[in-house]
Amino acid sequence: MRCSELSWVTNDGRQILGRVWQPEEEPRGVVCLVHGLGEHSGRYEHVGRALADAGYALWAFDLRGHGRSQGPRGHVSSWDALFDDVSLSVDSAAKQFPNAPLFLYGHSLGGTIVLTFCLARKPSIAGVIVTAPLLRTAFEPPAWKLALGKLLYRAAPGFSMNNELDPQGLSHDSQVVSAYVHDPLVHKLVSARLALDLIEQGKTALQRAGEWSLPLLLMNGTADPICSPQAVSVFAKTAGTACTYRAWEGLFHELHNELEQQEILQAMIAWLRERTRS
Repeated sequence: MRCSELSWVTNDGRQILGRVWQPEEEPRGVVCLVHGLGEHSGRYEHVGRALADAGYALWAFDLRGHGRSQGPRGHVSSWDALFDDVSLSVDSAAKQFPNAPLFLYGHSLGGTIVLTFCLARKPSIAGVIVTAPLLRTAFEPPAWKLALGKLLYRAAPGFSMNNELDPQGLSHDSQVVSAYVHDPLVHKLVSARLALDLIEQGKTALQRAGEWSLPLLLMNGTADPICSPQAVSVFAKTAGTACTYRAWEGLFHELHNELEQQEILQAMIAWLRERTRS
């Protein structure tokens, strides 16, 4: 396996950093990762190693305002800016691996981005993996915070607040939770604009689920306390036969970091193999 650094500049001049994990031989497919709120691509090293061992490359970048990429922490100017960043990532991966089928993989916030990106921009890719997308929250956000966010959305869209995510809801593995809490690249900020756009885009994804056409592996934990498992199930049912849906009984938000992570990663790899048979 080889790991190398990625770097490019967005359409509005932000430097984006990331990394790619790839097998020694030509990959049988390339998976482009879009990570979750407040985290970064470095938390997916074990996913990259598992995919590389199976013959796939994991192409991962830090979202603007996250990890090592530039931008105010937890803020984006618009949802379209995120779409543009994903397009640049996909195009860059396609240039580096021109003979490999391309897949998008989104988790949490990244899952919402990937679902709405595919519905809006219709990319020419081989398929999509999404875990625990935020289509609705699994908890009721404080009414005062929503009201304040709506006031600030246009007046001060970059104003950031605590994202209220409880690290204990990420995984049953206490080591994962501890590593998250002590990770200097993890932050707990979300701006008024990103928070409200995320809520609205989750609604949009549910409303347009019937338009879904790409091969999709959609998974979540039934005990996810962050992103509503019921909303994910509704999307899967509405999306129809293009969607392979798997709900993991009793698991929390970060399936790839649960105690059952090897079983979950093997399920992803098996799905990829079905779509990259030569």
